[in-house]
Amino acid sequence: MNLVVLGAGESGVGAAILGKQKGYNVFVSDKGEITKKYKKVLLNNEIPFEEGTHSESKIFQADVVMKSPGIPDKVAVIQELIERKIPVISEIEFASKYTKGIIVGITGSNGKTTTTLLVNHILKKANLNVGMGGNIGASFAQQVAENNFDIHVLELSSFQLDGIVNFAPHIAIITNITPDHLDRYNNKFENYINSKFRITENQTENDFLIYDADDEVITNWLKNNKVKATLLPFSLGKELEEGVFLKDNNIQIKYKTEDIIMGITTLALKGKHNTKNAMAAAMTATLLKVRKDTIRESLEDFEGAEHRLESVLKINGVQYINDSKATNVNATFYALDSMKTPTVWIVGGVDKGNDYLDLMPLVREKVKAIICLGVDNHKIVQTFNNVVDLIVETAGAEEAVKVAYKIAEKGDAVLLSPACASFDLFESYEDRGNQFKQAVREL
Repeated sequence: MNLVVLGAGESGVGAAILGKQKGYNVFVSDKGEITKKYKKVLLNNEIPFEEGTHSESKIFQADVVMKSPGIPDKVAVIQELIERKIPVISEIEFASKYTKGIIVGITGSNGKTTTTLLVNHILKKANLNVGMGGNIGASFAQQVAENNFDIHVLELSSFQLDGIVNFAPHIAIITNITPDHLDRYNNKFENYINSKFRITENQTENDFLIYDADDEVITNWLKNNKVKATLLPFSLGKELEEGVFLKDNNIQIKYKTEDIIMGITTLALKGKHNTKNAMAAAMTATLLKVRKDTIRESLEDFEGAEHRLESVLKINGVQYINDSKATNVNATFYALDSMKTPTVWIVGGVDKGNDYLDLMPLVREKVKAIICLGVDNHKIVQTFNNVVDLIVETAGAEEAVKVAYKIAEKGDAVLLSPACASFDLFESYEDRGNQFKQAVREL
């Protein structure tokens, strides 16, 4: 059997290793340059590869093609494979065939990384044999090849879910759905919504779907579509017959029995969205028979994701916060919503068709100045120039931080929460966040 892997990043190289282990003839093809780290792994594993081109003669000999999530379906080579009826799948589809472990799959427009980290943290604290992967950390396929985990906690992007056939997590979580990546979905929000819900399409009556009952996009989809899995909603606003909700500021779980998990004041992560992430994680751990005390302790000592509302330093009474992972408007909404002091907001980058009007009430209430950090900022300036007195355009993290330092006064916060992708000025949102932190440390 010939396995062709398109894209030699984390998921591609992981799938190649697993494929070789399972007896496939593996060939890896990357249209770009393969990074040193991954090239070394391919050479060490004696896996043939090419870079800078896609040799169609080799690719079209495949019995199955594993496509990296970054490659859109509309590129010519993928279209040709589909026409030739050669199956094109994602790494999670390929790897899931080879594990007997329980899969917890977590998707959503925002909060999926934090929820994945939370679930992993709780299960590790309960001494369960757990591996974390997918869109975060080590590739799922490589973990299946090299470890024997009882539970896999996977962060799943819509792109990964687009390439599934039989993949079915035992526990699926949808944190929320807001417009994102619409450039990959013909600018149709419903295509993106359907893509997220693929996480549950192969689930059975013995599986579970945990979701935000306060999210209209999710609840409307569920009204109009049949789901086999047991539905376990979570909500900040309403008491539920089954699921997780707030009662007297306590997180309460109702499933088979009724349990108070903990008060929200003791949660390590603050903000309404983090209460929801904690609810989803607590429900998951409960289904996996983790003790209540362990869940509570884990939610109290969890340290959070890097680049997600990460406190950097306090300088002259001004708190600097790195929220570089906020690559869409909804993520920035959460960030601004959680600010308790006057805020100098650093925003901008590659706009994915953003509508900034959703942020207007929060900007009016909390933002004293805006610092633009992007090549093209006209949309941000246009939206907010009547609301915020001071808007400054900058061309890099260092300049943005220096300007913020001049503007901010004691008791203020400086928040990097870009609401945009980072590729105009940075390699990635991590690079953007690291440059911001470095600039703050050098003040």
